[in-house]
Amino acid sequence: MTAKPTAIDPASKAATLAAALPYLKRYAGKTVVVKYGGHAMGDEALCRLFADDIVLLKQVGLHPVVVHGGGPQIGAMLERLKIKSSFIDGLRVTDRATVEIVEMVLSGSINKEIAAAINLAGGRAIGVSGKDAGLLRARKLRRTHKDPDSNIEKLLDLGFVGEPWLVDAEILQTLIRSDFIPVIAPIGLGEQGETYNINADTAAGAVGAAMRAARLFLLTDVTGVLNKDKTLIPELSISAARALIEDGTISGGMIPKIETCIAAVEGGVEGAVIIDGRVPHAILLELFAEGAGTMIRRRDRKG
Repeated sequence: MTAKPTAIDPASKAATLAAALPYLKRYAGKTVVVKYGGHAMGDEALCRLFADDIVLLKQVGLHPVVVHGGGPQIGAMLERLKIKSSFIDGLRVTDRATVEIVEMVLSGSINKEIAAAINLAGGRAIGVSGKDAGLLRARKLRRTHKDPDSNIEKLLDLGFVGEPWLVDAEILQTLIRSDFIPVIAPIGLGEQGETYNINADTAAGAVGAAMRAARLFLLTDVTGVLNKDKTLIPELSISAARALIEDGTISGGMIPKIETCIAAVEGGVEGAVIIDGRVPHAILLELFAEGAGTMIRRRDRKG
């Protein structure tokens, strides 16, 4: 037997709406970019809640833009096709055979599933690849690695892994003006027509900066940035975030996420938030309540 939802009395509903009203006014007409990935994307119930929340943002006057990942799904398809894959510094080495699979999974499967979920929730989502109309122009990502024995830095070849150098914001503005919710697969177009696999966080940060978004949300599988006592830090300035990287408080896979947030804020995003996508309605809690993750701003509020 399915349990009935807990009833909320009218006074509580009214109080909740009244508390949210100032935030609704603040963000009306603003663009928010959401990077959607991690375990939240693989959980059917959380996927439905995510779609509902994106539609709600549109209905209350915001302009959501979704950029999605798909690492686990890509890995599963490569394994099914018996194509070996490796990682360097968290980035998938992408040869020509691999990039074809990456594009097929991201643009042809996941992208349309997310758009369909938003449409079923009452929105008007349109799924696009970064290659469509040259939305994401990319160049080959260059990375170096220092040999621990010789201390010599070597240039790494990651294959068709790219970084965006241009986002055509007018394409997204056109979709938004037509009342669509853009859902973007992070596939980039090279200068010679090459296809590049772009890290979804990086792509979302570039889109956020190009759109001068009010917020960039990176949905992850952690609550946010923790201090040395393992307590959530709700807000950081750019300088404070860099200091925490220097002293080792921010480490491992959190470093590239923080660097993405910093680059986005320096590029024009008002605030970039690392948030736990496994928490139901996490985006709404961050936007319309007291916050739910770690926000990176250009400077401290008092500064």
